[in-house]
Amino acid sequence: MADSIITKDLITLDADLGTSKEAVIAALAERLAGTGRAADSTALRDAALARESQSATGLPGGIAIPHCRAGTVITASLAFARLAPSVDFGAPDGPADLVFLIAAPEAAGAEHMKLLSSLARALVKPEFVGDLRAAATPADIVTLVEGVLDAPRPATGGQRTPTAAPSSTTAAAEDEEQGAERAIVAVTACPTGIAHTYMAADSLIAAGKRAGVTVHVETQGSSGSTPLGHATIAAASAVIFATDVGVRGRDRFAGKPVVESGVKRAINEPDGMIADALHAADDPAAATVAAPEVGKKPSTAPASGAIGWGTRLRQILLTGVSYMIPFVAAGGLLIALGFLLGGYEISEKAKSIVLDNSLGALPDGGLATYLGAVMFQLGSLAFGFLVPALAGYIAFAIADRPGLAPGFTAGAVAVFVGAGFLGGLAGGVIAGFAALWIAKLAVPRWARGLMPVVVIPLFASLVVGAVMFIVLGKPLAAVTSGLTNWLNGLSGTSAVFLGIILGLMMCFDLGGPVNKAAYSFAVAGLSVTDTASLRIMAAVMAAGMVPPLAMALATTIRPGLFTTAERENGKAAWLLGASFISEGAIPFAAADPLRVIPSMMAGGAVTGALIMTTGTTLSAPHGGIFVFFAVGHLLWFLVALAAGAVVGALCVTVAKELVRARPAVSPVTVTAV
Repeated sequence: MADSIITKDLITLDADLGTSKEAVIAALAERLAGTGRAADSTALRDAALARESQSATGLPGGIAIPHCRAGTVITASLAFARLAPSVDFGAPDGPADLVFLIAAPEAAGAEHMKLLSSLARALVKPEFVGDLRAAATPADIVTLVEGVLDAPRPATGGQRTPTAAPSSTTAAAEDEEQGAERAIVAVTACPTGIAHTYMAADSLIAAGKRAGVTVHVETQGSSGSTPLGHATIAAASAVIFATDVGVRGRDRFAGKPVVESGVKRAINEPDGMIADALHAADDPAAATVAAPEVGKKPSTAPASGAIGWGTRLRQILLTGVSYMIPFVAAGGLLIALGFLLGGYEISEKAKSIVLDNSLGALPDGGLATYLGAVMFQLGSLAFGFLVPALAGYIAFAIADRPGLAPGFTAGAVAVFVGAGFLGGLAGGVIAGFAALWIAKLAVPRWARGLMPVVVIPLFASLVVGAVMFIVLGKPLAAVTSGLTNWLNGLSGTSAVFLGIILGLMMCFDLGGPVNKAAYSFAVAGLSVTDTASLRIMAAVMAAGMVPPLAMALATTIRPGLFTTAERENGKAAWLLGASFISEGAIPFAAADPLRVIPSMMAGGAVTGALIMTTGTTLSAPHGGIFVFFAVGHLLWFLVALAAGAVVGALCVTVAKELVRARPAVSPVTVTAV
């Protein structure tokens, strides 16, 4: 092969590369960097581990395929290791002894991506895996791999050979000529789109052949995607979605019985998925792919293998929060800048200053006061979208675009009746499910075009508006008012306890759902006239700054406890922590969660408690050191932040000292045999 993606110096046979997948990935990344195929082994390792954190890359049969696309990769490459001993990569049947690190440039060419996906497909074939274990030399491995990359693939429904790496694959159109009566269509996709996408496709095709069913798979991966034809979809009895990301063009499958799962289930349990799809095809009550434009009766059964309702509800709520945060950040920072320029009293007169004055007719206080009023008013207007955006995008997560209008309406009603953040949560959920229910009603063909733009928004808004005004509005407003009064009355031990809880939550998952819940609680109640809410905001931001700062400090005072890559990450963590980016500690937590996360939680709890004890306040919802002008009792804020960082650093240092972990990369010399 010209410009081969694998060579003998990228192969390691029967070697000990460490006891963790992090160590193995690091060693293979160093191989690629050492041969000039990647510019930075640390960056390549981190990119592969980031993909690993999304879902494990271990496969049944002792195989692992860590993979990534990264700017540090110079040319698409494979590094291979046959391990002794095996290392756990998260496969259901145990550790892996065959590991391919698949590395592709960020802008990899189509041909390279097709070659890499072809290797992934070959790994589902037992004979190929057996040959890898039996190979005596690196040259044998190169020959085997190049063989599967170059060899024509058996025809699959008139599709191309692996060198053309089809993105739409079928289980042999000839089967239909031989009397196959049933067909299933499927979509496979993983976040990177290099390996699991194509392995899942081939596993489903093979399982379909065993079941006597024709399977057509659309692989939405890095090699490109050729959508399945309308006739193919129409003739299918059911559809399988085996994806870790969204399905592109989901509406094409509207009305088909559906089985949904992550992409790894299609690799690990393809026969079960085919059986589930056939069962769904025969079940009139089975879940179907919904589309607002098509009148369908509501499904009465969950999709087989689909995510649970607890996970689904969490995804729905986090969708609303993620879309809400930009309004919070922009609005809150503008309000803080307004205070900086115009003073805290600007909140009482900003509206009149903006309406009655201009650059040519400045108010008392001059230009600074006028600009402060403009920024405060602009920030207040942006901040006013907090609850409507939360509710609107919760509804969007449930019902797609038809849910937006009723969702925003529900949020506006929540603000109007004083139900606040709680009203936005409840209203968004109600609006989303109302829109989804109306979308499933059977309507005449002539009315279908009106459904998403008129009928669904109108009647879903009526439903959620009536529920919020007549039933839920006043009770939720009373709860919100009671919570506000309780927070305002906090003092002494109760305030300290709240600070501890918020600190623990901010440091528990470093930007995950628990962290977002604490942050949302703080910003939802943020008000310049409410001292308790300002104290809560200060506790949340200070505690969120602790993890990166604590790890940066730990790598500085005891560098010998950390790998070279971790020490480099520690340098970056100083700025990330100072900017209130908790995710700066994720590389440390991912590599050593049992010692890092509890240590960070201890530091966050100390900071939260000190903030609440000292009455420190913060009127900006984000920004870290860049919004110190918005901090009340800045000295105490700094003391609390420093105390938490020191406690976190000491805890993680002691934990690593008492139970020393094996270094991330074993200092072994490997001879290619």
